[in-house]
Amino acid sequence: MRQAVPFHSQMEAYFGAYSSPAEPLLWLGAAVLGATACKIVYDIMTLASPMFFQSYRGLSKEKQVEWDNRGFSTAHAFFCTVAAGYLLYISDVFYDSAPYGPIPFRSTIFSFFTIAFSTGYFFADLAMILWTYPSLGGPEYVVHHLLSIGSLILANYTAHAHYYILMVLFSEVSTPFINLRWYLLTCGLKNSKAFVYNGMALLVVWLFARVILFIYFFYHVYTQFDQISQLYLPGFYFMFTAPPTLALMNLYWFYKIVAGALRVLAKKKD
Repeated sequence: MRQAVPFHSQMEAYFGAYSSPAEPLLWLGAAVLGATACKIVYDIMTLASPMFFQSYRGLSKEKQVEWDNRGFSTAHAFFCTVAAGYLLYISDVFYDSAPYGPIPFRSTIFSFFTIAFSTGYFFADLAMILWTYPSLGGPEYVVHHLLSIGSLILANYTAHAHYYILMVLFSEVSTPFINLRWYLLTCGLKNSKAFVYNGMALLVVWLFARVILFIYFFYHVYTQFDQISQLYLPGFYFMFTAPPTLALMNLYWFYKIVAGALRVLAKKKD
């Protein structure tokens, strides 16, 4: 399998002859940390929400679970936005001019950690979805999480295609707006200015992060196809199944967001 740059050189520099066995330990440790962080945030939400939000105390147990679940979903989204944003747009590792070879084969210890941490989140969230099914989401959420987990594991197994995985993780920037919309609805603030402003912000952020960014994703895959065709075979096939499926889901949800925004604007005119 082709060596990932500068990831493998970084691992050798830090761990020497133990770099190979250190890789699965790094992955497992970061994934467990991600799942544990979700549990900690969930517990904080469970303890703090009744003290700060009167609406929480009046919710059914099922809705309280969803409230707390959306808390660690938001926390993960902030982590992804900062970590992926740094790696994609501030760090030079994925710059065309960086001396690390083809972009599909670039990765770093930090990108490896970020992807593994998110794997822990998706496992934790999927476990909650299945445990409470279907209150936290239907089959589309199960499919979304399974595709995400498969993509993340393959990316870290090979240390390849991190650039593309990080683009998808960066699209989590829209998640806080989705969760805020749910919180406002649950608190009976559907007719508030905050609900309208958040809806407009969600529309714009979703357009850029989950539609336009995915268009750029596929354009970049097209320009790098000669290199992508050399990826580890399961990863190559996943590249042409998981992202298109996620993109179609994003377009469907974008349609629903636009429809909802138009309904709100129509009511305001009336």
